[in-house]
Amino acid sequence: MLSTAAYLKLGISQVQERARRAVAGLVDCRACPRDCRVDRLADKWAACKTGRYAVVSSCFPHLGEEDPLRGWNGSGTIFFSHCNLRCVFCQNYDISQGVPPGPAAAGSRPAEIAAMMLGLQELGCHNINLVTPEHVVPQVLEALAIAVDGGLTLPIVYNTSAYDALESLELLDGIVDIYMPDFKFWSPESSRRYMKAADYPEAARAAIREMHRQVGPLQISADGLATRGVLLRHLVMPGGLEETRAILSWIATELGTDTYINLMDQYRPAGRVCSEHYPEINRRTAASEYREAHEIAAALGLTRLDERGPPARLFRRLNIT
Repeated sequence: MLSTAAYLKLGISQVQERARRAVAGLVDCRACPRDCRVDRLADKWAACKTGRYAVVSSCFPHLGEEDPLRGWNGSGTIFFSHCNLRCVFCQNYDISQGVPPGPAAAGSRPAEIAAMMLGLQELGCHNINLVTPEHVVPQVLEALAIAVDGGLTLPIVYNTSAYDALESLELLDGIVDIYMPDFKFWSPESSRRYMKAADYPEAARAAIREMHRQVGPLQISADGLATRGVLLRHLVMPGGLEETRAILSWIATELGTDTYINLMDQYRPAGRVCSEHYPEINRRTAASEYREAHEIAAALGLTRLDERGPPARLFRRLNIT
């Protein structure tokens, strides 16, 4: 079963109006907390290396996401290039920071991104999963207005680092069904060292609060699909359990113990991490550290932790052959 999207209740005229407002704001860009104030309508760019048009790295049915997102046909992922953060350990470093701006990455026009959305719907995907969208919210809304007019009905998943501007999230209110923020670091010191953004924790807390205000805790239908709410991710870092403890404590207190959380253990040295510059994170997260992260969550009463399984497990549960 495919669930329908919040923007259908909002109406096409309101989606078009949100897109118009968002694109107009590109002339003095404040789409993310960097507040670069450059004229992206004139194809200027700054921190995000993205001018007038969004750059799409890939578009495909993703079967590697959390079970409530991927279902049995996959989550319809549109992966945007560039990023407003500079995570030194990024596992997609070539996409987020390695792609040069300019003619080599001229970007996709709104109609092209709309066609991607409609194509993913044709393939039977359960949702449209926008990955790294923080810096391209105007372009996303512009494309979405075209796609909705063309028959798009799938829920929107906003898959973000949580380094989002409240102004952008306001434009997405009533449009996004599922917010999937990754709360990375609690302290400004770690954020400055590993992401080059000391204001990240404050911005992330404000953004996640707003996401939760808009859609609430994650709701999952009888057939196992996420329909609305916040699905929060946190990557457990080597030597980072105090960051994990602070983040999980804040989640339990601010959002509630019914928050759906994916505690991720797939950290590996990547990007710019090397012994010379970042020796403290130049190793995998230990199994004991990951176990302790789960123990911290349990002690805080956080019980809705994602349990990953192969697609066949979901097939059996739904009696699908």
